Parts: sequence; structure tokens; C-alpha cells
Amino acid sequence: MVTNAQKRHDLIRKWFFLTLALWAALVALGGYAGWFTRIPVVGIAPLVLAGIALPVALYYSNKPFREFIRAIDLKYLTIFHLWRIPAGLVFLYYGNLNLLPDEFVSKAAPGDILVGLLVPVVLLLRGGRLKYLVFHVFSLLDFILAVGTGITLTVLRVPLIENLATFPVVLIPLFGVCVTGALSIMTLDRLLRVDKTRANASPNAVRHASGVTAR
Repeated sequence: MVTNAQKRHDLIRKWFFLTLALWAALVALGGYAGWFTRIPVVGIAPLVLAGIALPVALYYSNKPFREFIRAIDLKYLTIFHLWRIPAGLVFLYYGNLNLLPDEFVSKAAPGDILVGLLVPVVLLLRGGRLKYLVFHVFSLLDFILAVGTGITLTVLRVPLIENLATFPVVLIPLFGVCVTGALSIMTLDRLLRVDKTRANASPNAVRHASGVTAR
């Protein structure tokens, strides 16, 4: 028998993936049509920040959505970061063609590739929550460095940084970066919340709260 909670979970899952698909499609369409190149380059930074902040705000304000995110296996939230390998390679390619500032490429590309390469390593390691916590902390720190550099260069209007608004690379800052930033914050909130639970709960309750089994 399907419970109301299961129905709600399935509905949120459908809306979650539909929203992601529509978001990616709109950014792709806008990038292909040149919409984002027509706005001042400094306008890209607020769009990126909004793309991160809005899902995070929904996560903290909407309990059903928060429960949905916390129910996702940490394995899949980690596998998601594989996309950062092609993103890093794209940055290297654009940098080699002198289409992006060297400072941005040197700080964004290697870190993205490294994070992506660490994904299978993390999945193969024994243990549960701790390995995911270490990975996602490292991933977020690298993310902050790359995004911070990009936003700084955008605000300063450093030459070539405006190419981030061109198709198809615009999909990285206005979709990939936003989703990665939001999911990273949500995942770390979930992992760190287990520590708070651990202080006041039994071992069985902690394992249930973490949603992680040894792999």
C-alpha cells in the first residue's frame, strides 16, 4: 500500500527533475540565442548567486523538500560531482584558445578535475559518513575558490571573463555551478546534522539519521 508520504516523495522527485530539466533547457536556449551576452557582464554574478540561494532557501523553509534531499543516497550526491571533470576540461580548452583569463582557468579547472577524479576513490573506500563528509568539505572549498575567482573577475570586468556568458560554456556557471553549490550546502547540512544527533541519540537512531551504510 502506497502511503501519503510515499506519494508526496514521488511527486517532489518528479518536480525536482522536471525543474532541473527546464532550468538547463532555458539556460541552453538563452545561451544559444545570446541573451546572456546582452546583459552587463557584472549581471552574471547575481544570477549565479540567486541560482544557489533560491534552492537552499527552499531546502530550509520547506520540510517535504528537505526530507526528499535527505533521503537521497549520499553515493548519488557524490557521483553527481563527476560532471566537474568535463567542466574543468572545457575551462582548459577555452583557456588554451585564450578565451578565458589565465587566472580563472588556473584556479577553476584543476580543482574541478581533481574533485571529479576523487569520486570513484571515495566510493571505493570503506566506511560511511566520514568519507563523504571529507569529500564534500573539500569539494565545497574548491567550489568556493573557483566561483569566488569567477565572480571577482566578473565584477572587475577582467578581459575574456565575459566569454563565460557565451554558448555552450554558459551552462556551467548558470546551471552546473548553481546546482552544485546548492546541493553541496544541502549535503553538508545533512552530514553535519548527524553530529548533533549523535550527542543525543542512540547508535541506531544515528545510523538512521545519517542514511549511510558502510560500503
